[in-house]
Amino acid sequence: MTKRKILVTSALPYANGAIHLGHMVEHIQTDIWVRFQKMRGHECYYCCADDTHGTPIMLAAEKQGISPEELIAKVHQEHIADFSGFGIGYDNYYSTHSLENRHFSETIYQALKANNKIQSRNIQQLFDPEKQMFLPDRFVKGECPKCHAKDQYGDNCESCGATYSPTELINPYSAVSGATPVLKETEHFFFKLSECADFLRDWTSGQTVLANGQTQTHLQAQSLNKMNEWLGEDEEGNSTLSDWDISRDAPYFGFQIPDAPNKYFYVWLDAPVGYMASFQNLCTRLGLDFNEFFRADSETEMYHFIGKDILYFHALFWPAMLQFSGYRTPTGVFAHGFLTVDGQKMSKSRGTFITARSYLDGGLNPEWMRYYIAAKLNSRIEDIDLNLQDFIARVNSDLVGKYVNIAARAAGFIRKRFSGSLKAVENSELLQQLIAKSETIANDYETREYAKALREVMTLADTVNEYVDANKPWELAKQADQETRLHQVCSELINAFKILTVYLSPVLPKVAEHAAAFLNINALTWQDSTQTLPENHQINEYKHLMQRIEEKQVSDLVEANKQSIQAAATPESSQYVPVSEQCSFDDFMKVDMRVAKVLNCEAVEGSTKLLKFSLDFGFETRTIFSGIAASYPNPAELNGRYVIAVVNFAPRKMAKFGVSEGMILSAADKDGKLRLLDVHAGAQAGDKVG
Repeated sequence: MTKRKILVTSALPYANGAIHLGHMVEHIQTDIWVRFQKMRGHECYYCCADDTHGTPIMLAAEKQGISPEELIAKVHQEHIADFSGFGIGYDNYYSTHSLENRHFSETIYQALKANNKIQSRNIQQLFDPEKQMFLPDRFVKGECPKCHAKDQYGDNCESCGATYSPTELINPYSAVSGATPVLKETEHFFFKLSECADFLRDWTSGQTVLANGQTQTHLQAQSLNKMNEWLGEDEEGNSTLSDWDISRDAPYFGFQIPDAPNKYFYVWLDAPVGYMASFQNLCTRLGLDFNEFFRADSETEMYHFIGKDILYFHALFWPAMLQFSGYRTPTGVFAHGFLTVDGQKMSKSRGTFITARSYLDGGLNPEWMRYYIAAKLNSRIEDIDLNLQDFIARVNSDLVGKYVNIAARAAGFIRKRFSGSLKAVENSELLQQLIAKSETIANDYETREYAKALREVMTLADTVNEYVDANKPWELAKQADQETRLHQVCSELINAFKILTVYLSPVLPKVAEHAAAFLNINALTWQDSTQTLPENHQINEYKHLMQRIEEKQVSDLVEANKQSIQAAATPESSQYVPVSEQCSFDDFMKVDMRVAKVLNCEAVEGSTKLLKFSLDFGFETRTIFSGIAASYPNPAELNGRYVIAVVNFAPRKMAKFGVSEGMILSAADKDGKLRLLDVHAGAQAGDKVG
């Protein structure tokens, strides 16, 4: 097998907040892939860092009465402790506020400038007259100019995904003070991304031939589809890509742009450069050749694991920055979806916005969560759901009931009856079944199909447990003439446990470490999945490898997160939350609300949130989609019910699902679930409400 040289990164966590389980999805996904590559014998390095620059850091430090440097140093230690607690095995975890990052940010900027890809322009930017500062994109909020969703950030809309300038927002306000910002002229520097469109079309649709002869597409299919939307052309054939504003005005916490007083690199310029900085720091420590991995003609591999929300930066800005400054581009950018809890967005009020620290402090085994998340992950950009009851059931069934139970059922007999010595088992049919799946499972890990890999492993565990039940070692132990058979069966089970442990090692590194100590072998490699332990191999005393999850542990975790939120709540906030814009009586009278009868309600295939309603308004039938699926798991029960709907709401296309011809009214209950409004007895379809 050809040895590969691989650099892997996870997106950089921002240095002004705690790590939560949403972050952990990505870092667990990356860590599993890296551990697998190392088990295969490849030279693989995993680098990450805290993203430390920007106005939010500056304002957070100001609020706490400390310097930004003190804030990011404190958060850095907290982040490292949280990630380490979940077994994330970085080769280097660094900071973007470093000499290396300043060097590479300036080097890339100067190279782009020399390549005529930087332009200075005077622009009109929003300025907070109360705080006397220009407002970064994320500190201006208002109405999206594309879909008109309210309270959207100044750089992109979380509702429709559009990107825009903060000056395009409708009714903008400062998220710092609440003041209405004013336009003020200032000089800014732009990366001419519009001139990179041809390169980006080639790169986003391209692939790299790896050292082993296989090919790797730069983007997933869903990512490429999104890129094709962003890389379109107008009617005259010009690129629709906008040039990228890479500068910010003082006051700002970051790196000053060379030869540009009071101008700073925008955080999103130096954040991905932090991958290079972290790796350079590692190279200095280990004596590695940085240029071997980053020169333009490098034959090494570089992969970025990211959330789908930052795809634009990693699939457009970052490769263009690298290409036109003389560095190599990524081999692959792997995006994943968001984490929901019990079918809904993580919620602080419900206690499901679970921090990594609360999980660890609550005494929950981090490898329970590593396994559960892995069992949900695949190579596609799909949201995954942490169903807390399913979490308990799956971990207890798979890891305790099926996997560790194998060792527990055989180890005692080997130690007591055979002095810890194993019998040769190379001809075992059972073990050959397990060994035969080695490359299949390896391919699933390689392609990030973790859910598929773990289903295969648990199917094998079922096979082993069936073998236990068929041979009943506890019965064999009672029969004097079955001593040889008992030795054979238990030796096969110990070897089966070893093979399953290899398959689970990327997901359960701590369990694998303890299992290797029990088996009296060195750290496991993937090759160990195809080999059996030799005759007379001595195993050590078995110590229980994993406890069951108790429901109380999970309920206490949810409660702890509710309490921590309440304890942290203060009357003051660093961000202003405005009162909704007032509307007049005439505005209200424009809304036409009517009673409607549900003719049919059904789940929408391909969506976890939407229900599709067929409604009778008395005068016509309409189809309306409503995002309340989590509250009504059996939608057919709503058939025949009366609801209230807005009939003069503009029709809205719901992605691939169809057009919604109105809006059904609902309200959140005390648990945060959206419930349909009740209609008074005697109401008829078509009755006007209001």
